[in-house]
Amino acid sequence: MSTRSSLAPAKPTKSKPEALPEWNLADLYASLDAPEVKADLDRVDADCQAFEETYKGRLADMARAAGAGRALAAAVKRYEALDDLIGRLVSYAGLVHAGDTTDPARAKFYGDVQERITAASSHLLFFTLELNRIDDKLIDAAMADPALGHYRPWLEDMRKEKPYQLEDRVEQLFHEKSVTANGAWNRLFDETIAGLRFEVAGKSLALEPTLNLLQDAREPTRKAAAGALARTFDENLRVFTLITNTLAKDKEISDRWRGFADIADARHLSNRVEREVVEALVAAVHAAYPRLSHRYYALKAKWFGKKRLAHWDRNAPLPEVPARVIDWREARDTVLLAYQGFSPKMAAIAERFFTERWIDAAVRPGKAPGAFSHPTVPSVHPYVLLNYQGKTRDVMTLAHELGHGVHQVLAGANGPLMAPTPLTLAETASVFGEMLTFQRLLAATRDPKERKAMLAGKVEDMLNTVVRQIAFYTFERRVHTERKSGELTAERLGAIWLDVQTESLGPAIELKPGYETFWTYIGHFIHAPFYVYAYAFGDCLVNSLYAVYEKAHDGFAERYLAMLAAGGTKHHAALLKPFGLDARAPAFWRGGLSLLERMITELEELEEPNRVR
Repeated sequence: MSTRSSLAPAKPTKSKPEALPEWNLADLYASLDAPEVKADLDRVDADCQAFEETYKGRLADMARAAGAGRALAAAVKRYEALDDLIGRLVSYAGLVHAGDTTDPARAKFYGDVQERITAASSHLLFFTLELNRIDDKLIDAAMADPALGHYRPWLEDMRKEKPYQLEDRVEQLFHEKSVTANGAWNRLFDETIAGLRFEVAGKSLALEPTLNLLQDAREPTRKAAAGALARTFDENLRVFTLITNTLAKDKEISDRWRGFADIADARHLSNRVEREVVEALVAAVHAAYPRLSHRYYALKAKWFGKKRLAHWDRNAPLPEVPARVIDWREARDTVLLAYQGFSPKMAAIAERFFTERWIDAAVRPGKAPGAFSHPTVPSVHPYVLLNYQGKTRDVMTLAHELGHGVHQVLAGANGPLMAPTPLTLAETASVFGEMLTFQRLLAATRDPKERKAMLAGKVEDMLNTVVRQIAFYTFERRVHTERKSGELTAERLGAIWLDVQTESLGPAIELKPGYETFWTYIGHFIHAPFYVYAYAFGDCLVNSLYAVYEKAHDGFAERYLAMLAAGGTKHHAALLKPFGLDARAPAFWRGGLSLLERMITELEELEEPNRVR
């Protein structure tokens, strides 16, 4: 399609602001009661059972027989088709529910579909386990047939789990016991957090509104919120300490049975990244603390007329900057023009989200909070959800989610089994799209105070993504390592937390009494141990890519889009090779961190803003 007219810069107009779009889900199903929904649910039930009856217990014999490659490929192709059909149903139910989580009809539809799919897909559980039990030589020989060779990336990726699989009955026991083991403790954490209330200025608030007050423009409000957080966390310290100790022990038992050598190796495996790569990332960020967080927070303290900032001032906004509401048309044009400047193909894909109603941007009662890009299934297309309110941050969120959307469209050609990208690479396109848009917004900003605020906001976002997440990872490593020798007291957990935060934030941040309890609310420690480094991985990876882009534009966009189109078919080393990058080398991560360092340098060189009195 032509993009020239729609990507032209918007001219000032007196017309009413463009209405925010709501998505059209008809490409999945026409409605909740569409006959195709019932037909596909019935088909899933029948086809999953038929698949199990056809293949269960037969895969090893098929691998030894003549024509193994074609026979196994036919089974994988049939499995893939079921995966796509299941994904279509689950995606539609989830998106319908996200549109209004308070609608009883939608909630019932969502629950009913989930139950039907869970029951049907249980007949497919045997397939990957049996495939992994086939001898490597037989699988390699079968993959010589192009029919099965097509699925080589998926098969090789799946077989990385083989050394850590247990006997079927043990796997079943682990699965069933998870409901009363780690699942129960996760639920206790969630329900405890949800029930906490924090008294601030006579109001009883839940966690999220209280945390938001740490970004209030008024220091007394920030201080009051920090005090309320500390008091309530301290009152509930015993239960959070028990949950943390129990889950750390539960993980140690699982790791020991499965044979993982390092406390974080299970996470590295699921992320398809080597331990030494993560260690190189962590070492680079640790070494950069003085040049990044220590340096920036010292600068921020000067802006506020202080030698040190209390911990409740860390994310405080800069002195007031004129704010304006950015309407939807301007947001769309800003992002599309930023994408167009990088790659017309990338902009053309992104424009389809607007013209074909793949975006739901309006704020409505009952609508799911936040933002996401749901890939659905390759036979359809992604959908983006936003809650757009006209702030600069909302424009950046649009750029971020469209980056995911473009990635998902490009990777979809690999099919349901090989389109998904490992977590450590999944944020590449989103963060890169955000960076392109940020640079465009920054270049168009003429007001010095507004420019300073934009740069400071971006720096703080990056510090929270890189430095803070690596500090979280360091905290987890210390906790899980010490837990092997026995339970940790609340005092010991608090001491580790203060050590790690002091090291990462630097001398310009003063950790006041009460901050030692702030480890308690970090949900990632509970729900996904060692998950946090993936945020820093994705941010630094994009910064390294952007540094290459700044040095040499020619041919970069084509190589970048080819990397996105690979989806889950290539390892990160192969994806980064065309850019001359190697994630195993410390220089790779130093290059990624240098972009953040340059932004801090620019802030230092700008005229200091008026100090807050």
